[in-house]
Amino acid sequence: MTAERLLSTPLGTRVVVRSYIEGGERATDTLGHLEALADDAATIRTRSGSVTIALANVILSKPVPPAPARRRRRSDPNTETA
Repeated sequence: MTAERLLSTPLGTRVVVRSYIEGGERATDTLGHLEALADDAATIRTRSGSVTIALANVILSKPVPPAPARRRRRSDPNTETA
C-alpha cells in the first residue's frame, strides 16, 4: 500500500509505514494506529506518541493485525513467597 492507499485507510486502523528520513537517504518504520489524515500528511499514534509523516516521504504502508495481548510476568522461581 502506497501513500495513495494510506489515504483510503480508515482512521483507527493499525498500520506500519516505511518512510524516508534525513533528506531521503535513510528510511524508518512507524508502527501504530492511523490517527489523522490530510492531503499531504498522515499522523500515526505510536506507543511513544504521535508521529506525523509527509505522504511524499512514504515508501510503503500496510495494515497490520492487532498487537498480541501482553503476557503476564512469571514470578521468579528463586524467590520465596510468604
